[in-house]
Amino acid sequence: MSRIAKNPVAVPSGVEVTMAASEILVKGPLGTLKQALTADVSVTREGDELLCKATSGSKHAHAMSGTIRALLANMMHGVTKGYERKLTLVGVGYRAQAAGDTLSLSLGFSHPVAHKMPAGVKVETPSQTEVVIKGADKQQIGQVAAEIRAYREPEPYKGKGVRYADEVVILKETKKK
Repeated sequence: MSRIAKNPVAVPSGVEVTMAASEILVKGPLGTLKQALTADVSVTREGDELLCKATSGSKHAHAMSGTIRALLANMMHGVTKGYERKLTLVGVGYRAQAAGDTLSLSLGFSHPVAHKMPAGVKVETPSQTEVVIKGADKQQIGQVAAEIRAYREPEPYKGKGVRYADEVVILKETKKK
């Protein structure tokens, strides 16, 4: 069995967990998340803990039990504390401005780039070169951050572009004659 799946997932106070045959629904103060379950994994609730077990002895079932357990733990964290991802704009004239659910980016193109946020995702710009993406769904926050970064990825010679706040860009040396 997966070592990760052996650890139970604690259900914090104020969080409702609804289990169906093929889906689990987690409702908390920051939102509602749902996750589809496979037939290879059974999720049981014992008190204020969720346990994931593989239903068969196959390698795939053991792997999926650890995956489902990690997804459930992420859901519990998301609906109670939430997730955030920080982006930094590096470059002369690169700016970001949040207005409602739209992020307007000036990235050196001839036109501004407007990125509409999906439901459940909030965006803030503490300064013109910083973007903070917040929400309850860890996967969705990571996807939105990757989409924004893809507009202008950091280039390897000057390091200009949109990068994650904790990202390290290794600069190349320019070509010598």
